[in-house]
Amino acid sequence: MSVTVAKYAGFCTGVQRCVAMAVQAAKQAAADGIPCYSLGEVVHNPSVTAHLAGLGIRAVDRVEDARGGLLILRSHGVTPDIPACCREEGIPIVDCTCPHVQALHRIVDEYRDPAGCVVLVGESNHPEVQGTAGWCHVPVYIVFSPEEAEALPHLGKALVVSQTTIPEEKWDLLLPVLQERIAEPDFHRSICAATRLRQQAARELAAESDAMIIIGGRKSANTRKLYEACAKICSRTILVESAAEIPSHFIDIHTHHIGIAAVENKALENSEPVANEAAKPIDENDFMASVEASMRRIHNGQTVTGKVLQVTDDEVGVDIGYKTDGIIKRSDLVDADVKVGDEIEVEVVKVNDGEGNVILSQRNIINKKAWDALMAKHEAGEFVEGVGKEAVKGGLICMVDGVRAFVPASRLSKRYVEKIDQFVGQTMKLKIIDVDAAKKRIVCSRKDVIIEEEAAKKAAAWEKIEEGAVITGIVRRFADFGAFVDLGGVDGLIHITDLAWYRVGHPSEVLQINQEVQVKVLSVDRERERIQLGYKQLQPQPWDNIEEKYPVGLILERKVVRIRPFGAFVELEPGVDGLVHISQVALTRVAKVEDALTVGQDVAVKVLGVDPEAHRISLSIREALEENAFDYGEGIPEEEAPVEEAPAAEEAPAEE
Repeated sequence: MSVTVAKYAGFCTGVQRCVAMAVQAAKQAAADGIPCYSLGEVVHNPSVTAHLAGLGIRAVDRVEDARGGLLILRSHGVTPDIPACCREEGIPIVDCTCPHVQALHRIVDEYRDPAGCVVLVGESNHPEVQGTAGWCHVPVYIVFSPEEAEALPHLGKALVVSQTTIPEEKWDLLLPVLQERIAEPDFHRSICAATRLRQQAARELAAESDAMIIIGGRKSANTRKLYEACAKICSRTILVESAAEIPSHFIDIHTHHIGIAAVENKALENSEPVANEAAKPIDENDFMASVEASMRRIHNGQTVTGKVLQVTDDEVGVDIGYKTDGIIKRSDLVDADVKVGDEIEVEVVKVNDGEGNVILSQRNIINKKAWDALMAKHEAGEFVEGVGKEAVKGGLICMVDGVRAFVPASRLSKRYVEKIDQFVGQTMKLKIIDVDAAKKRIVCSRKDVIIEEEAAKKAAAWEKIEEGAVITGIVRRFADFGAFVDLGGVDGLIHITDLAWYRVGHPSEVLQINQEVQVKVLSVDRERERIQLGYKQLQPQPWDNIEEKYPVGLILERKVVRIRPFGAFVELEPGVDGLVHISQVALTRVAKVEDALTVGQDVAVKVLGVDPEAHRISLSIREALEENAFDYGEGIPEEEAPVEEAPAAEEAPAEE
């Protein structure tokens, strides 16, 4: 024999809250030395009613009967004239109206279309329905069956709401009928999620059980509805107010699994009937003792995990295992897609907001986690990511993972920042440099990030720099004496003499700014942080294979680039000059080279000799002219005849 209690058995959140507030009110009234009353029974459960009566709470039917005492308004809610009457009579009240019923009251109270009406789906004699009708400012029609709905006149505009505790199937049954009777319906399914979950769990349990026991007050509409729903599924379903009412013949040899569901009491788990014997009475412990025993102690700022019970447009109800369920305002909810049954982590903002509600926040949890994560990064010296939000006097306001941060103007860059608003909307790396834990604010620096990243980049660059290494860099700037190259965090210098194998007047003749180049590390001075680079060292040397390029006897035309007393230099190619000795500059003897040649003049020369090791090439203009002359020597005056003498180019002074 097995016994299973329905998953959602017991008081709904609204009734739990009401009972807890009633107990507190009774204690307060006793402390103040005044009587405590309730307008009608607080709940329709004999054991709970008896317990509350033992605390001094007496049920009355009229406000006037509570003069001189404290009056409790139960969870079903009342018409607005009741609190007004209490104020006139000077009777203090404790309003225990269920938050879901209060939400229903707000909906009908705000509906004031003069051309419309309210259709309220519920039992006309139920206190909640009667109280809700009192909040309407337009005509009200109350229906609970398809027949009553069909009897409605044809309506134009209508707000359609429901009693919070009716079965969903009742609403679904009436919905198509109401759609036919109302031209412009505005439907609000205001059924409490706890009611739906409880009935659904009971029905599922009834389908799996051989017998069902429904425990609750016979006056309770919710208990009757739960009994009717289970009886349709399991024929052996009974309703009792206490375990002693279970008949002895209810259990027989064919009963293997018993299901138990209850609307008003959770203390039902301590029984197991035995086959072939009279049923053992189910020990129904005092309800309030059960509540107190299972009560979770909570405090402001505590993080708890709860289950979502209801989701409305304004707030979310959460079961946190406390005597009262918690409420999260939509503004404090991070997960917009949260749904009934979800488990969420929340923070207790207020244990009691003055009306018995526990105020929760999901956003505080997210913000706390974000703060803790930021503090962990701060302690580890890690950078954080922020987005500029607003330029203010003295700096920039940023948001870093939901936390407000301030970046002083002096910490925005290594250089002076004239327009701070240029950083608004930008995502940037920051370093936390100061923390205000009380206000949850931080001071950050972008400058420190830049400095540290440059230092890290520089250190990484130095690791790969060694003499003789070939590396890639970017030409950043020129000077008269050379070019500076960025090697990835550290600069190196290519001296002008190391740019090319020929004479260079300015680095721009060889390189361009922002040009990517490969260079060779010639020398490294780590103490002075100086790196000497070579560019020409990775370029082909013009004197390589020079004898093949300029064989003896070759005649070619080139330009005179320099004139010296002993001859003229002719450029064969960049980096390679040849010398025309003064004796070879013309067909006749000349006293000065300038008498025969000028710088920039194009001349034909003949290669007389090549010395690769000494980097010397001897050239002759005279022999080039002689080979090109026709019938040379006849008819030429003797004073103009060529002078026969050795070139002696090798004796000319060396010139680089």
